[in-house]
Amino acid sequence: MKQTWPVDYTEQDGIARITLTAPERRNSLRADGIAALCAAWQRFEMGPARVAILSGSGGSFCSGIDLDDLPDPSSAVPGVGVILTKPVIASVSGPAMGLGLTLTMQADLAIADSTAVFGYPEGQVGFTGGLIAGLVARVPAKFAKEVMLLGARFDANRAAEVGLINEVTAADRLVERVDAMARTIAGAAPLVIQALMAEANAVLPASAAEISGRFRSRMSLIAASADRHEGLAAFKEKRSPVFKGE
Repeated sequence: MKQTWPVDYTEQDGIARITLTAPERRNSLRADGIAALCAAWQRFEMGPARVAILSGSGGSFCSGIDLDDLPDPSSAVPGVGVILTKPVIASVSGPAMGLGLTLTMQADLAIADSTAVFGYPEGQVGFTGGLIAGLVARVPAKFAKEVMLLGARFDANRAAEVGLINEVTAADRLVERVDAMARTIAGAAPLVIQALMAEANAVLPASAAEISGRFRSRMSLIAASADRHEGLAAFKEKRSPVFKGE
């Protein structure tokens, strides 16, 4: 049976569309999906697209990480695994649980349809990456703790009420509304958008888990770099290394 790649990436008219493509498990992510989503964020940041839309296929946004695999999700989270200078819009339909809630939280803008349901059941599962702690800085603290400590589920209307998302729309209008928002950003002045992004993010508090995730991401890039391999090879061969910043 042909294996489906867990993340699809396309670009057109200044908009990157990043889609989770594992509907048979409600877009829960295994290690390969975490790596693929991290790569998608890197491609977006380095490429010409001015805004990204993150969505899920098959009527689900993201139901978390695969509990049979338990990968570290931090590298897949925008602003943690990859530092972005361009905005991300979450287009949420169906379940956004665990990592799905974290991805919604970390998006710069979010629209959900009336089928969306959010939650963070990790306390009941016995596993967490800790990144959800940043929810306290983005919605009322009592509500954030209710979600984290009780594993409470909530719908799109409640998500809009507390400020987790920007808007609730009918399921058949979600793509239209998100596309309209993305086209507005893609047509705006890129330097202004990036400057506003930088200034806004500079005053947004970061949890210890976010800071740690960013550190691990930077170190992993160095560990996987061509310069690292060149430096080790040059040391063994007793020659001067030729670093390229790659």
